[in-house]
Amino acid sequence: MFAPQRRARRGAALTLVFAGVLATGAAAGAFDADPDDGRTPAYGAPARTAARAVDRNAVDRRAVEAAAEAAAQDGRSGSEAAAEVVSRSGDSWGAVYSAREYEGFALALDGAYVGVGLTTRRTPDGRMEAGSVLPGSPAERAGIASGDRIVSIDGTDVTGRPVTEVVSLLRGDRPRDDRSAGAARSGPNGVGTPVRLVLQRGRRQWERTLRRVRLVTESVEVARTGDGGGPPATLVKVVSFTKGTGERVREAVAGAPHGEGVVLDLRGNSGGLVTEAVTAASAFLDGGLVATYDVHGRQRALRAQRGGDTRRPLVVLVDGGTMSAAELLAGALQDRGRAVVVGSWTFGKGSIQMPSRLPDGSVAELTVGHYRTPAGRRVDGAGIAPDLAVRGDAEQRARTVLGGLGGGS
Repeated sequence: MFAPQRRARRGAALTLVFAGVLATGAAAGAFDADPDDGRTPAYGAPARTAARAVDRNAVDRRAVEAAAEAAAQDGRSGSEAAAEVVSRSGDSWGAVYSAREYEGFALALDGAYVGVGLTTRRTPDGRMEAGSVLPGSPAERAGIASGDRIVSIDGTDVTGRPVTEVVSLLRGDRPRDDRSAGAARSGPNGVGTPVRLVLQRGRRQWERTLRRVRLVTESVEVARTGDGGGPPATLVKVVSFTKGTGERVREAVAGAPHGEGVVLDLRGNSGGLVTEAVTAASAFLDGGLVATYDVHGRQRALRAQRGGDTRRPLVVLVDGGTMSAAELLAGALQDRGRAVVVGSWTFGKGSIQMPSRLPDGSVAELTVGHYRTPAGRRVDGAGIAPDLAVRGDAEQRARTVLGGLGGGS
C-alpha cells in the first residue's frame, strides 16, 4: 500500500532501501534521476539472495521498452512482457516494478513506510525468515522473533519467492480490484489493513493476523560505550542511507567528545542514497575521492566535501549484510587510510541500474554500470574485505583496535 502515484521529478532521488526500511533483504545505491530519462543513474535494483555474479551482457533498454510497448498494443501486460525480457537477459540485478511499488520506495527515502515492522531474508534453501523486528511494531507485539520462518502471507506460500514479492505481500501492494484476504483498504496507504502470517519456530507452527501501521525508522543511532574493557568510544550505527542520513552522521561525529574514537557500524546496512553515503564520508575526510562509477562507459567521480575530522580514530564495522552505498563508504575510508575495517566480507553489490518508465506506468531497471573504490577496486561481485576478520564480539574488537589507534579520551 503505497502513496498515490505521482511522476518522479528530476532531482527526486529514488532508491530501494529494503533491509532496514522496506522490510526486505537488500538494496542499492542511488542518484538523482527521472525514470523517463536514461542519462543519469537513479538507483539499484534489490539484491537477489546470493546473486553475486557480475553482469557482462546487460539487457538493452530499448529491447525491454519495445517488448512492453508491443504487448500493450496487443492488449497484453506490458510489464509482464518486459519482465520476461529482463529475466532472459542474464542481468542479475535487472527488474520490473509496478508504479505503486516504485512510489512506495520513494516514500521509504524519508524513513517512513506502511507495514508491520519486519525485515525478511531468504535462506540458501529458499525459505523465508524474519530478519530484524522493529521495536514497538505490530511484528514485535505479535511475538515474532528474528529467525522465525515465514511460511505464508495471506495464504500465499512464500518459500522460494523473491524477497521483493514477499515485501509487497507484507506491505499490501495489491491491485485495487483485488478482493482477496487482506486486500481491503481501511485507511490511507493501507494503514489498518490486516495481513495474516503463518510462522514456524523449530517444530512449532502458528498463525498471526497483524494490522499494518505507518512506521518511521531512525537511520542513525548514536550511543557512547565504555564498559567491558577498551577505551570509551562513540558508536554510530547507520541502518540505511535515507534522506538526511549523511548530515546526521556528521552531527554525531562533531558531537563526540574530543579525542574519542568512533565506531561506525555499517553491519546489516543495505545501502540507499549514494549521495548520503558521500556526505557521511565527508565527516571523516577533507575532500577527495569517495568513489568512481561508469555509465555506458562514461567515467564519473564522487568527491567528499572538505572540512571533515581527519584525526579522530575510526573503526568501521561490516558484515555480509553491508551492501551497496554502505560498501562504497567502507571502501572509501579503507582505501584512503582513514579507518580500520573490522568484521567479515561485505555482500558485493556495486552495479548501477537505470529506471525506465513503461507504457503501463511500471518501471524497468537495467544494469548500466558499476562503482569502484578510490583505489580502483570493483565492488560488484567482490565485496569489501575487512582489515581484521573477526567472529563473536565485533564491537568489542573494534574498541580494542581503537585503543591501538589512540582512541581514548
